[in-house]
Amino acid sequence: MTKVEFYRHSLGQNEAEEVAKTLAGIFLTTGPRTRQFEQWLAGYLGVSDAVGLTSATMALFLAQKALGIGPGDEVITTPMTFIATPNSILYTGAKPVFVDCDAVTGNIDLDQIEAAITPRTKAIIPVHLYGVMVDMRALRRIADKYGLHIIEDCAHCLEGQRDGIRPGQLGDIACFSFYATKNLACGEGGAVAGNNQELLEHVRLLRSHGMNKDAINRYTSTYQHWDMVELGHKANMYDLQAALLLPQVGGIATRLERRQALCGRYEEAFSVMEGIDFPRVPAAAVSARHLFTIWVDPAHRDKVLAGLQQHQIGVAVNYRAVHLLSYYREHFGYRRGIYSNAERIGDATLTLPMYPALEDGQVEAVIAAVRAVLRQVS
Repeated sequence: MTKVEFYRHSLGQNEAEEVAKTLAGIFLTTGPRTRQFEQWLAGYLGVSDAVGLTSATMALFLAQKALGIGPGDEVITTPMTFIATPNSILYTGAKPVFVDCDAVTGNIDLDQIEAAITPRTKAIIPVHLYGVMVDMRALRRIADKYGLHIIEDCAHCLEGQRDGIRPGQLGDIACFSFYATKNLACGEGGAVAGNNQELLEHVRLLRSHGMNKDAINRYTSTYQHWDMVELGHKANMYDLQAALLLPQVGGIATRLERRQALCGRYEEAFSVMEGIDFPRVPAAAVSARHLFTIWVDPAHRDKVLAGLQQHQIGVAVNYRAVHLLSYYREHFGYRRGIYSNAERIGDATLTLPMYPALEDGQVEAVIAAVRAVLRQVS
């Protein structure tokens, strides 16, 4: 029986050497390597600038703080996401307002957004789920009609595009994750990027306690006094993180090509397998292919999970519908039946191994295990 880990990173000698160079230098905290990575990210996305942070969660939170979102405000998002998305809204004191997801992609249903807008609505946080971008042209029209900000949750979508649009190009600001399992990974890390330089500089200020000078500004020339001009937070990316990220940037296209091939094989096999479905990638989109999820009969989902683990296949669930988690039910009174697509997907979803280091034989082992388990439970 072939054992297949849910995820294995591809970091190696190049990353180790870059970290060693950083350790031999002066800056371990936010310094020249962080700035080098920020400049690369902005260039890669085709936007004006980027700001490195400690996580996508802090990116979402600081983006909202920089936009002045706080108590009494509402922010629209989707219940089909990781908890970091709505939690970041709660951290500001604002209220998350959910809109159901599309039944085919799992992304937020744009046709339902306008009905959720109130005088208290200040922003929309679309989640580019699994690497498939929301239709940003259509969402921008909605946001402009009501004078709303767009904060893109791009934790899955570094390489994605749709209708020729990249993350950060139409939103007010885009938020990224470099968590251990992401397509570009340093264990923990994040960033914001976009074309609103004033907004990005505000996030840069907030990431370091509201101090108007970073360490690199204070110590690379004649000492410069700093001032605290706003109450900020501690969320700055540091050079050791950037040192892990920089060696990976040259292989982004190659790794994406491999993930596309893996997903293509999964889709080929599962398209003709009874009792299984999966999210679709719209024709106008290029998916970043961060995760590959399948949908099975909700009555059997947990049995399928257990069965795959018995076959030594690593699995996960991305995601259960957020509004049905205990905290959200207890604090906001959410109940089953109000966001039917998110609930159906959340009850049916399981995530399969899908990463560049996955070998062809392992992919076939996953497919065979899925087929065998479905036969057992049906």
